[in-house]
Amino acid sequence: MLITLLKSKLHQARVTSCELEYNGSMTIDRDLMDMVKILPYEKILVSNLANGERFETYAIEAPRGSRIICLNGATAHKGKKGDRLIIFAFGHFQPDEVAAHNPLVAVLDEDNQATMHTPQAE
Repeated sequence: MLITLLKSKLHQARVTSCELEYNGSMTIDRDLMDMVKILPYEKILVSNLANGERFETYAIEAPRGSRIICLNGATAHKGKKGDRLIIFAFGHFQPDEVAAHNPLVAVLDEDNQATMHTPQAE
């Protein structure tokens, strides 16, 4: 049996733009993705702190250091520039892996700079 746990989280990410005329997904600065080990095209769950919307999509990379968090396609209707988001990624773990698991968490400021980062336990 596999157990689904939080793998990683970007907390308080600020939406920098919305692109309705796009195929879909969420564009995230590649540095932020790497910080919490979110892969390109990985499924993510997003919670908008401004309006309570929750939606699933997938991550695509924005240029490193750009601090871009962009809602694309239909997800552009789920928020607006300046909204704060929580971006979650989950993983499937064997029961014997659960006790040793620690999710990667980065808390971001208003400029999408990490103010706190919980590194993965070795």
